[in-house]
Amino acid sequence: MKKKLNILLIAFTLISLLSMQSCNEDYLVQEPPGSAAGSVMESPEGVEALLIGSYSTLQGFGRFGGAMATDWTYGGGASDDAYKGTSTGDQNNFNAVERYEVLPTNAYMAERWRDSYNGVARSNQVLTFLWATQEGDNPIPESRASQIEAEAKFLRAWFHFKATRVFEKIPYVITPSELGEEMLPEEIPNDSEGWDEIENDLQFAIDNLPESKPLDDPGRASKFSAMAVKAHAHLYQNEYSEAKGLLDQIINSGNFQLVDNYNDNFNMTTENNEESIFEIQAATSGANHSAMLLAGPTMHQSGPAGLGWGFYQPSQNLFEAFQVTEDGLPVLDVENRVALSHDMGIPSSAEFVPTDHPLDPRVDWTISRRGIDFLGWGISEGMSWIRQQDNGGPYMTKKFMQSNENQSLNSYGRGFDNGKNFRAYRYGHILLWRAEIAVEENDLDYARQLVNMIRERAKGSKVVMGKVSTTKFDGSPIVVDWEQPAANYKIEPYPAGAAAFSSQELARKAVRLEQRLEFATEGMRFFDLRRWGIDGDVLNKYIAQDVKFRSFLTGAVYNPTEDDYWPLPQAQLDLQDVLKQDEAYE
Repeated sequence: MKKKLNILLIAFTLISLLSMQSCNEDYLVQEPPGSAAGSVMESPEGVEALLIGSYSTLQGFGRFGGAMATDWTYGGGASDDAYKGTSTGDQNNFNAVERYEVLPTNAYMAERWRDSYNGVARSNQVLTFLWATQEGDNPIPESRASQIEAEAKFLRAWFHFKATRVFEKIPYVITPSELGEEMLPEEIPNDSEGWDEIENDLQFAIDNLPESKPLDDPGRASKFSAMAVKAHAHLYQNEYSEAKGLLDQIINSGNFQLVDNYNDNFNMTTENNEESIFEIQAATSGANHSAMLLAGPTMHQSGPAGLGWGFYQPSQNLFEAFQVTEDGLPVLDVENRVALSHDMGIPSSAEFVPTDHPLDPRVDWTISRRGIDFLGWGISEGMSWIRQQDNGGPYMTKKFMQSNENQSLNSYGRGFDNGKNFRAYRYGHILLWRAEIAVEENDLDYARQLVNMIRERAKGSKVVMGKVSTTKFDGSPIVVDWEQPAANYKIEPYPAGAAAFSSQELARKAVRLEQRLEFATEGMRFFDLRRWGIDGDVLNKYIAQDVKFRSFLTGAVYNPTEDDYWPLPQAQLDLQDVLKQDEAYE
């Protein structure tokens, strides 16, 4: 599907009626921009093209407020994982997200609503034209028609899931034929989180999709993709027993395994591998791209890898979470972690010695920091590579930037929009979610075994190489021993009888920390804190710690009863009387 994506979209465009429409009261049912209309699509080819068009909107259109594929704005920038980054006045709407001061008029809210319901509209359009085609003279073979309906309903559930993560109470918009004569789609109220409808659509997908990807396209949803998303939806509702059965089916299927090297989950040459359960495809061509929308924004702005805008900078809190004991085990409580040295406020030309404290090796596949090779682009020099260090800190993300070696795979532009896929659901999620459930069932040793699968993989993975002895970057040659690891890496599995799994409370901390380390900067953290019910405690302690490191969060307060969701966009409330604002924003 990765290669077919651009080809099919070009063909799709030729038979589409292109129209850019502004928001109005028919937004939830009107044809989305770039969609096809009329009987021309009532054909097997037309329906398949519409379905590809729906897949193409998985990541949304807004780089910041939309950001549906990766959720880096709401899941990462609003958490203790990362800062907005870049410069102080850049993207002020993001400043409000990071400080928990969002108003209904914030443009990011409109972006997220637009992208979510554009995807819903496209999915519903697939269903509408599918059913019309099946009643015509050239129907799709029934086996494929069932798969198409299942793929469209999977996507419809996905887009609603992305809406309810941000807005909590949402309208679950289905096709007019499914509504019957009860109401019009624009009359659907936002009186629930939509979980029942999400689960129903996903269950249809589970019942009708094959275990392998339809049409052998790796970017399509399979039965296991739908199981993973449905299990995730149950976890959001603390429905552990319902999620457990789905996760066990995935584990027991034998269809997935962890890849040998952790960084293979972020490498363009190892995409759609045996760990991937649902992977959002990206590609570039000489004339166009279908890149993840955060690729360029999160790249360095300066230095040899300075192709981007310098957003999404990891926090000092996240960096220190990667420290380990001399036994190679995590430090579960923030207050027990030592302060790790950093180059905040230190010019690149001044001397700085990076910490020699033992670190989980995943740190340098996640965070770009001074004195460490940046994906083959060169040794990071610190401040000179950072857009505004006193605002965004001394670090940058790594997972979304292409390696220098893979730059040749990006044939569009200079590489700002790269062809790197995003592994939305991978086997690592399944194992750690199952460990989370095992803890809640007090099956602590099984939780330890599952966590150890992740840690054993990290231990056996390749580490970032290149021990740098240069302590200041003033134009002199940089001395690197490429035969040595870049830092003092150490990681071990939890041994039998480990203190971390001696009680449910400690085991819960261990599993949650492992999820943070494994999926850092991948847009999960804020949502995890919220569903675990520890968002208020964690984020306010984080603010108190971070204001000692940089000043941006001075005066910020996170209120878990008011700031746990974002407001519906005011423009939609003005247009649709049926919609009700979150009480926290009235």
